[in-house]
Amino acid sequence: MRLLSCKPGARKRMVDGKEKKRHRIGLMGGTFDPIHIGHLMLAECAYEQFDLEQVLFLPSGNPPHKRTRVGASDQQRMDMVRLAIDANPHFALDSEEMYRSGYTYTNDTLEILTAQHPDTDYYFIIGADSLMAFDTWYRPDGICAHCILAVAVRDQLAPEMLTEKMDELREKYQARIFLLQTPDVDIASRRLREMCREGRSIRYYVTDEVFAYIRDNQIYKEGK
Repeated sequence: MRLLSCKPGARKRMVDGKEKKRHRIGLMGGTFDPIHIGHLMLAECAYEQFDLEQVLFLPSGNPPHKRTRVGASDQQRMDMVRLAIDANPHFALDSEEMYRSGYTYTNDTLEILTAQHPDTDYYFIIGADSLMAFDTWYRPDGICAHCILAVAVRDQLAPEMLTEKMDELREKYQARIFLLQTPDVDIASRRLREMCREGRSIRYYVTDEVFAYIRDNQIYKEGK
């Protein structure tokens, strides 16, 4: 299989004997601690490539793989996402995971969303590095059953390895996986937090609004 960007065809359903086009919604999950331009570029590329109606940003409240996370408060992370996406009419904030008790799992979120909106196809946007660890996630079979995976290509990962993993997941979970072509912007929230603690500027790594919010609230400073 060649490593190419693909776009799934529009799916339709029958309503009163007539075909009706299904909705397409993108999902961007993460702790967003802080949200940066890499997140925004990924979401915008998915919106364009897959003809999405909207991209929902879902800050995770208590992800099981980050049990010792230290950073901004839940409210601050929500505020930063809201500030970052406010100017984009097809971006929206969804607090579904933020206020759920216990650990938050992607599979559970997708079950809730697909039950509430059965006429919608959800495109879950992830990086290639996350796809390589996909088998370790909670209920990968359930995730694949409830969404389409839009995988961002990264230069650091050999195309052959990504192709092999995609084929493996297709066979193992009947996964619907498509490549998301994006600029290879290597930004990690963890590194931005470190830069703040070191007193270095993260201007232009985040939007101006988020930069001002972090500065004014002294987030990520040593001892905070």
